[in-house]
Amino acid sequence: MAQLIGHQIDDSKNVQSLIQSLVQEVAQINSQIVGVQPAHPEHIDLGKSEIDRAGKARGRPLAYPYVGSGGGRGAYVELEDGSIKLDLINGIGIHLMGHSHPRVMAATVKGALSDIVNQGNLQPNREYSRFIETLSQLAGKRSRLKYAWLATCGTMANENALKLSRQKHSPARMVLSFKNAFAGRSTMMAELTDNPAYKVGLPEYHEMLRIPFYDKRDPQSSEKTLRGMKEHVAKHEGNISVFSFEPMLGEGGYQAAPREFFLPLLDLCKEKKIAIWADEVQTFARTGELFAFETLDIGNYIDICTIAKTAQVGATIYTEEYNPQPGLIAGTFSGATPALTAGLEILKMISEDGYLGPQGRVMQIHRQFIGMLNELGSTTCKGKVTDPGGMGLMIAFTPYEGKKEQVDALLKRMFQNGIVAFSCGKDPVRVRFLVPAVIEDKDIQVARTIIEKSILEGT
Repeated sequence: MAQLIGHQIDDSKNVQSLIQSLVQEVAQINSQIVGVQPAHPEHIDLGKSEIDRAGKARGRPLAYPYVGSGGGRGAYVELEDGSIKLDLINGIGIHLMGHSHPRVMAATVKGALSDIVNQGNLQPNREYSRFIETLSQLAGKRSRLKYAWLATCGTMANENALKLSRQKHSPARMVLSFKNAFAGRSTMMAELTDNPAYKVGLPEYHEMLRIPFYDKRDPQSSEKTLRGMKEHVAKHEGNISVFSFEPMLGEGGYQAAPREFFLPLLDLCKEKKIAIWADEVQTFARTGELFAFETLDIGNYIDICTIAKTAQVGATIYTEEYNPQPGLIAGTFSGATPALTAGLEILKMISEDGYLGPQGRVMQIHRQFIGMLNELGSTTCKGKVTDPGGMGLMIAFTPYEGKKEQVDALLKRMFQNGIVAFSCGKDPVRVRFLVPAVIEDKDIQVARTIIEKSILEGT
């Protein structure tokens, strides 16, 4: 039987050789990137013009004076002004494998050679089925999750999760969620997100029921949260469709909670037939296991799970019971072919190459980075670097008194000195890092020097 044309392209030794030659050539050029560098005098004006151009085109300035040149290597990225930064935010979690990883580049180029750029739920190519099959199998190892549906981003994956839960439990419409939750910026997800600044001028639908997240400073925290959930359930008996939760608060401050905090909440939801939806758009592949529900060992409770960012596309994963009726979820785009091929390669790398588990590279990085922050907080930056924490590659600390103006100023100094980071939380506001899984030990020491310098410059 004659081989299909598309399969011939995949199997062509000439094509594979050309891809490898291209990746090697780009890697050779990127090898010039060896560490943090200031802006180059010859490129400062170019960098400023690109930043101004982007802000003008979208109607408001960029949050950071950041426009990448397209060059990068590992944890480092080159900007249009010629500066090289240690990238510890990774597009808010998109670039788990850092910049210009050879295997990710090769997979991306391979996907770009397909006959189409974007795949759709109506007309997919093989990468579509391979991705959802691989994802479902990985998710199902320690849960009852069985199927997956692709979307273009985490927000759309979350929209689909909400629809699945509401269809299953119709006419129930209320949603239980934590205070300071973040779920996205569509109309519905902005409602689920607990931040008034993200929905100025938007209508309130009054469908969210809030309970406090874990507070390690309060010995009664777990009891207060469970009591709050019980009160909501009693008041809205039969009208709560789903409990949506981030296994660790993301935008809400990178606050983690122990397994024991979640168990009574999840047991109550099971008792009251309320769907349990783990929003892992940010935690996916970053907590020491592939899924945070594995890290917390609560997979048997999960009915729906959403991911995006690291995966390069969004996905809603669900059990047999939550398989929706035809027509409920669809959409033209399921993801770009290069994104799907890159996402498949990243799934393979993270699950097979020693990143996961208590002694895997993710947790090695976590321990070193947290240890570095604790050392700063107990020595040169005593009282100015406090409460380092998080899960895996999601790490944060509170600088100074955790006031917004202090953190904003610190982030600007850190950026100028060579680190890209971001803020999260409120009361206190924290500095957060989404550390790439490819960061080297020596780069953590570079981070230490820059963080220390930036903190002390503010005193």
